[in-house]
Amino acid sequence: MRPKSPVFEAINLLGLIHEKTESAEEKELLLTAADALQFIITTGQRYELDDYRQELKTEGPEMVIASFTTREEAEAWLKNHPKPPYMALVLIADQYHVVMYDRDDNFRKLVSTHSIEYHFEEMMKDGRPPPPVASFDTREQARAWFYGLPERPSQAVIQLGGEPYLAAYHRNIDHLAFHPFSLFERFEEWRKTLNEKKVPEDPEPQS
Repeated sequence: MRPKSPVFEAINLLGLIHEKTESAEEKELLLTAADALQFIITTGQRYELDDYRQELKTEGPEMVIASFTTREEAEAWLKNHPKPPYMALVLIADQYHVVMYDRDDNFRKLVSTHSIEYHFEEMMKDGRPPPPVASFDTREQARAWFYGLPERPSQAVIQLGGEPYLAAYHRNIDHLAFHPFSLFERFEEWRKTLNEKKVPEDPEPQS
């Protein structure tokens, strides 16, 4: 006998909470959550949800649904997509982008996002990257090493061409991305400049 699905159990739990909730607004939110889970089951995405939840337990960066070598390839994919995946993340030359889509006017756009920089921030609590587990001169060498491992981890800090990199494995699309930690340094400089612009200048002293 197969174990009970946690998705069905979650729907039942939401129903029980719904019965005891008096707030109309909270009832609607609970129904929305239950409908979302039911939608996953109805559209046959149960295993995709299981994979996603399993991925959340890893240490790797956020999941992406596709990877492209160039922006032209990514834009052609988005332009021809029958139902663009709104707010999904994709990689373009291993840089994170979010899919923006408005169904009413068919607006489609790929916008860069700082997803990997925030992931670096979580990894660099002491202000520097974790020590590398291996060193390589080229990406080809690093890729051959990674795919040769008995079990591919969700991420590994490596030295690539003398610089620290994060090798992130996106299992759902079988893609190994390379993210330089120098991205975080540039991100910190950008954030510092942004904060300085928000600080109002001191008023001139009254005479």
